[in-house]
Amino acid sequence: MRKKQQEIITNLEVVSTIEPKSEIRKRVSFLKSYLTTHPFLKSFVLGISGGQDSSLAGKLAQLAIQELRDETGDQAYQFIAIRLPYGAQNDEEDAKKAVAFIKPDQSYVVNVKPAVDALISELQAHSNISISDFNKGNIKARQRMITQYAVAGENQGAVLGTDHAAENVTGFFTKFGDGAADILPLFGLTKRQGKQLLVELGADPALYQKVPTADLEENRPMLADEDALGVTYQAIDDYLEGKDVINKDAEIIENWYSKTEHKRHLPITPFDRFWNK
Repeated sequence: MRKKQQEIITNLEVVSTIEPKSEIRKRVSFLKSYLTTHPFLKSFVLGISGGQDSSLAGKLAQLAIQELRDETGDQAYQFIAIRLPYGAQNDEEDAKKAVAFIKPDQSYVVNVKPAVDALISELQAHSNISISDFNKGNIKARQRMITQYAVAGENQGAVLGTDHAAENVTGFFTKFGDGAADILPLFGLTKRQGKQLLVELGADPALYQKVPTADLEENRPMLADEDALGVTYQAIDDYLEGKDVINKDAEIIENWYSKTEHKRHLPITPFDRFWNK
């Protein structure tokens, strides 16, 4: 195994194999413990995209909330799912399937397009700033997180994130967008391990067999994650699970890990050293 590979596996808390049933129990218990340790919190909030990761995180959260209600009799515990389309969502049917699978206590749809477009219009009108399509995609992601925190703020809530090891190693998330959250229930899982949990939970195969895409760019709609990254999730998962991968794939993964380290770090202070090693 490559030295850098072992370092990354250790940092991201990845194990080579999991037992799905016990892994589900561990992560549901983690979510329950977080709320009982912070009694001022009564809800979890999560944006549902229709992809594998939010489907899994949402289901784990709903299970945790239901168990807490059953155990405590406190009906204030709630899981709130929010669909956050920008106008018409390309994979809306998948998002509906995800909500049907999760069966959240509360479910909302908030269109982020008016807020995103208003901000861009103001920037262009008064600052002569031209917003690129890629930058606009990140604005969409950040507006979605603003919405989730707004809902959480009115419901004694904590916002869940969907970051997992295969996403974390490449930094494939928007900083302070989908990368912003209070709790990461999927942390340490590879993409294929997340699929294993969804199979165990009885999810519609469409939710974990679909091609992963962030779908943030309008000039490249439904761009596959793997095309954007230049490496497959199979190779990323193999790397994280300690298997041998070809040098080209390992170098791509390690390069992503290096240049996105700032995304896995709290805001930088004068005392941080990772940036000038």
